[in-house]
Amino acid sequence: MMEKTSKWPTLKRELIAILRGLEPRNALQTASALVEAGFEAIEIPLNSPDPFVSIEMVAREFGNTVLVGAGTVLTAENVDRLNDAGGRLLVSPNIDTAVLARANAHSMVTMPGVFSPTEALAALAAGASGLKFFPASVLGPSGIKAISAVLPKGTPIGAVGGVSETDFEAYGKAGIRIFGLGSSIFQPGMEVSDIAKRAQRTVTEWDRVFAG
Repeated sequence: MMEKTSKWPTLKRELIAILRGLEPRNALQTASALVEAGFEAIEIPLNSPDPFVSIEMVAREFGNTVLVGAGTVLTAENVDRLNDAGGRLLVSPNIDTAVLARANAHSMVTMPGVFSPTEALAALAAGASGLKFFPASVLGPSGIKAISAVLPKGTPIGAVGGVSETDFEAYGKAGIRIFGLGSSIFQPGMEVSDIAKRAQRTVTEWDRVFAG
């Protein structure tokens, strides 16, 4: 059972499924396919249809063993709604101290988006559990590695944006093993069987690179 804490959790595989555009009617089937494949973190962005409905459904079904939460969280009010829905993961594209403070008050795991050393250090000072380097495809492994050199040792660093399982090896060589994956595993309207195949392929590659 996952403990409710604001610290970055210990996951067998540090993979976050980003389900932007997920509809509630598909939420449980989609989440089930990901969990069966080996994902232990699921993010449903708030610019999806009825996101809190989907979050509540997925959290109720899988929240004891999977870190479930929201992305694109921009207001403290939405942090409260996320908490009410049972979400424990908060991902945002920016650093908002009010959002992070409210999330920490709810003992949520937080991962705000950063792009520079200044932003990364500001996010940690505001109490972030980990950092989402976004868009990772612009910074690349070498860019994120260079910035990580000035961060506190052991800071959880995730690569998000334009990243797929084909990039794991390059990022791994730069010391990065946390990934937020969106369109490479899920797109609205995709068949659940296809999501399952992509998720399994992603897990297999993560295991090859990091657990082999």
